[in-house]
Amino acid sequence: MGSEGKTKLQTLNFNQEDLKPGSNSWLFARSSVRKALEEDGCFMVLYDKGCYELEKRIFSSMKEVFDLPTETKMRNKYEGMPLKGYVGQNPRIPLHESMGIDDGTTLENIQAFAQKMWPNGNDQFCENLFEYVKIAEEVDQIVARMIFESYGLMEEHCENFIGSTSYLLRLLAHKSPSKEVEEPQLGFVCHTDKSFTTILHQNHVNGLMVETKDGDWIHVDFPSPNSFVVMAGDGLMAWSNERIKSPNHKVVMNNKIKKKNETRYSLGLFSFYKGILQVPEKLIDEEHPLKYKPFDHLALLNFGYSVNIKHYCGI
Repeated sequence: MGSEGKTKLQTLNFNQEDLKPGSNSWLFARSSVRKALEEDGCFMVLYDKGCYELEKRIFSSMKEVFDLPTETKMRNKYEGMPLKGYVGQNPRIPLHESMGIDDGTTLENIQAFAQKMWPNGNDQFCENLFEYVKIAEEVDQIVARMIFESYGLMEEHCENFIGSTSYLLRLLAHKSPSKEVEEPQLGFVCHTDKSFTTILHQNHVNGLMVETKDGDWIHVDFPSPNSFVVMAGDGLMAWSNERIKSPNHKVVMNNKIKKKNETRYSLGLFSFYKGILQVPEKLIDEEHPLKYKPFDHLALLNFGYSVNIKHYCGI
């Protein structure tokens, strides 16, 4: 890593009392969101609706579900949608396990997931997850409004977009390498997200790394229970006509850092547009000629990580 490279993500604060559309706080935050996304494709946001007690309950619930037998976890499946269901037992990424809940911001779908995992469901698990996911959804919708407004597209596009957003919630676990392994081990492969935006939260065990435009890799530290990473996905990159790039990121587990020999639990809320996503005319000009054809955003999930967005709908 170059000596002048970035060492941490930009941190923005969404906790101002007057963070309402049109207020000075909103306009400042809106400018900061666009700047951070255009520069890095992601940023850290502080949003105080998270708290230590909720975080403790969430990650206790996640340990409970990942401690279930593998055959039980494999009941989490969506036909033809490899990125929505259970992923694990893969020799390429032996430290990784994850499960998904489609339309995961609804209590009904969280309860349906729990019914597959436990014979009588699990009310406490559902309550904890639903409380968390509504906070993450609020963060995502604030960011979406700021993105659309900053490009002068609020009235034309934003309400339709938010009303047509589908969320995929993924629960992720990355085991620590065995005590005999001293070198860092890959927890999950380098990739970009297929989403429009992704909201990430984790427990106290770090592992997320994000690549900057200059090719430096940043180790991401989540400073508190009210901290979330907001990341641009391929959908936002295409929609913005590459004004915003979706950053490469990966998970690397390291026994040498603090909290060694513990599992990293994290949650990702991935937003998708239910319909045809296309570059707005306002974002096409001489400096930014059209780079993407209109595309079915949800259909992009059918291809897993095997298809690049530029191959899928690039011009």
